[in-house]
Amino acid sequence: MPPPRRPPSSGVDRGDADRFTELFERTHRPLLAYAVRRVTDPADAADVVAETFVVAWRRIGEVPSPGDDRPWLYGVARRVLANHHRGERRRDALADRLRDSLTEVSVPGPEPRDISPVTRALATLGPGDQEILRLLAWEELTHEEIAVALGISRGSVRVRLHRARARLANAMTAQGEEKDAGVQRHTPAGHVVSGRRFAPSDAKELS
Repeated sequence: MPPPRRPPSSGVDRGDADRFTELFERTHRPLLAYAVRRVTDPADAADVVAETFVVAWRRIGEVPSPGDDRPWLYGVARRVLANHHRGERRRDALADRLRDSLTEVSVPGPEPRDISPVTRALATLGPGDQEILRLLAWEELTHEEIAVALGISRGSVRVRLHRARARLANAMTAQGEEKDAGVQRHTPAGHVVSGRRFAPSDAKELS
């Protein structure tokens, strides 16, 4: 394990640099073993050791003489580990809160008798057609935003929407719906489907 890069500083004392190098060569292995036994990921142990020696370099004048310096380094490493574990606990707590929030969110699906003609027709389309129509009708994305979401050009969005609308119209016609069925952007507040306004509440059925 090479010594950590010392922070650049004008007028670095050569004696301090030599002392730091000697300290590192003599103590980095036991210090790494100390850290490995206290973390779950060996990569985290290496980070703890590196941070400990950064502190040692910055406070090289406070480092005790050989024989007492290793316990001093352990004390620094203990504080570094405490910060590390606090960070882990914060991340774990955040993850737990997010999981709790997500489990509290329920999006009830429609009862079979409430499934609209649009939903039935949409279910017969391919995944690509369904996704682009949902992005337009449910997420209310513009053509430019859909292009970014799908990683395609705006021209490709126009072509795919045109084809998806045509296939949706055919699917609805096959169910006895209006021949000119389609999905197109109407206003920021809603859309037009089969000649009628398609509001965001209707769009939820496309999920």
